[in-house]
Amino acid sequence: MAHVLPDLPYAYDGLEPFISKQIMELHHKKHHQTYVNALNAAEQAYAKASTPKERIALQAALKFNGGGHINHSLFWKNLAPSASEGKGNGGQLRDGPLKEAITKTWGSLDAFKKEFNATTASIQGSGWGWVGYNPQTKALEIVTTANQDPLLTHTPVIGVDIWEHAFYLQYLNVKADYLNAIWNVINFDEAEKRFLEAQSGAKL
Repeated sequence: MAHVLPDLPYAYDGLEPFISKQIMELHHKKHHQTYVNALNAAEQAYAKASTPKERIALQAALKFNGGGHINHSLFWKNLAPSASEGKGNGGQLRDGPLKEAITKTWGSLDAFKKEFNATTASIQGSGWGWVGYNPQTKALEIVTTANQDPLLTHTPVIGVDIWEHAFYLQYLNVKADYLNAIWNVINFDEAEKRFLEAQSGAKL
């Protein structure tokens, strides 16, 4: 069954002024669609491959485009119109299990954001910053992945795209401004849902 581009759970201008309509249209309709198309093509080629060499040759395309599709599908749900703009619940971390876990590990939401931003901004080239649930330690941890590599060692709770296509048209080369702004549209309700599912052992 072919993969399809998921619909956004908000309008393209729903995350403004923190992420522009232009970026969202390009990011979703062009970049994510490209990953979906290339993943489908790679899977079709893999199904037709008749030798181990042919299958091995397709691994990079499957990983890159499969990761791009997985990561972006999560990313769109990870965002929501901003509460500070009166548009939605973006940026609001309510009292509950996720807030308790963040406070327990980092001391405060601000300290957590500061460490996440510093870790993610230090990625060389392109990649993703993650808050993931470690099934071994049963704790939240800040981790990064390169390129479009999906997060496999942890269950993803929050993911932030640090590829230039996610921010350059609005924030130019200033990653720090983008990372500071994106917290205004992080969907902490969705993150808490994923956190609770991870704790229960659900496959995400």
